[in-house]
Amino acid sequence: MDGAVAERGGWSRRRFVGALGGATVAAAVSGCGGRPVSPAPAGGYSSASSPAPSGDASAPATRPAAPTAGSHPGHRPLWLGTYTSAEGGGHGIGLAVYDPVTGRVTGTGTVKGVSDPSYLAAHPDGRTLYAVSEREHGAVAAVRLADRRVLGNRSTGGSGPCHLSVHPGGRWLLSTHYGSGSVAVHPIDAAGALGERTDLVVLSRPAATEGRQPRAHQVVTAPDGRHVLAVDLGTDTVYTYRIDAHAGRLSEVARARTEPGAGPRHLTFHPGGRYAYLANENDDTITVCAWDPATGRLTVGEAQATGSGTGQNYPAQILVTADGSYAFLANRGHDSIARYAVEAGGARLRLLGTVPAAGDFPRQIAFSPDGRLLFAANQRSSSVSVFHVDGGSGALRLAGAPFASPVAVCAVPL
Repeated sequence: MDGAVAERGGWSRRRFVGALGGATVAAAVSGCGGRPVSPAPAGGYSSASSPAPSGDASAPATRPAAPTAGSHPGHRPLWLGTYTSAEGGGHGIGLAVYDPVTGRVTGTGTVKGVSDPSYLAAHPDGRTLYAVSEREHGAVAAVRLADRRVLGNRSTGGSGPCHLSVHPGGRWLLSTHYGSGSVAVHPIDAAGALGERTDLVVLSRPAATEGRQPRAHQVVTAPDGRHVLAVDLGTDTVYTYRIDAHAGRLSEVARARTEPGAGPRHLTFHPGGRYAYLANENDDTITVCAWDPATGRLTVGEAQATGSGTGQNYPAQILVTADGSYAFLANRGHDSIARYAVEAGGARLRLLGTVPAAGDFPRQIAFSPDGRLLFAANQRSSSVSVFHVDGGSGALRLAGAPFASPVAVCAVPL
């Protein structure tokens, strides 16, 4: 979706024009996923209140226990993001568990108290989950995983927060605003709760993009831990900031420009730390980028195919396996997961093919912690598909029927 076109139409981040297959639909969608085209089917998880507290939030466990460990021994937690204000949407953050061997998902409840929790991220210590509240007056929330208690909400100072991530050091939460084109920083205390915002950086508009509104779509920390990158879909720019790990403040050090109109959406680093892969939503491409950790400069390479053919397609999120051998790209429109072989130490991607996503509009994908499963949140079909990942070939195999989840726009397996 072209950010400039959306600007002229006056749509919100969740507006989308042009349905798949050539039909015309004025449907809600967004740079981060958006609302459904039609009412979604009943969800696979209950809208009941959260289960009774269990466990000690101060315990030093590196991974949280499954939400209903007693009735689902051996299962792992799965947290699900949605739009609570969308027709057919959820009532909060969805709770589920999954079998790490079979991939089967079972719903267990809902954590209420967070409006439009469209994107989720876990703390590195596995004790706290963070969620955006994608509203005009944006906020971020912290949820203690041991007892599913919401630890509070903090204003982000911008509109339409659509992505967040935790700095690897665990002290800072970073979030982006699609509506106001800015990046916020919040401190994280020892218990996982959030403090008042320490910084809010408004993205500047490059001269070459005069008239186009910055649309901050993602914020990610570079492997060196000293740099933070903000992906701006609206002005085709990736900004690099140096983060002050003591004060929680950002200072700009570099900018990288994509092809005009590419609409960069999501960036993922190769584990080798010298290359990154950029999904471009508007022109349906993926790009290999070189990364210089010494200067914080990202160099954007040539655009490559997503495997979608000639139909309408909007690439969403990229994953790279822990050993750096394979990359996967979620294709919204083609409704597939593209698989790439990573070659030359991360410098080259070779498209191997695509597999059906087993759902409509895969907005986000995520690996299980052991990398053996891949989860795809399918927004329009209100479902989560699970795939087995072959460690040798990177091949994907569907792990049974998708799990029903209202307006599924994010899945976080722990």
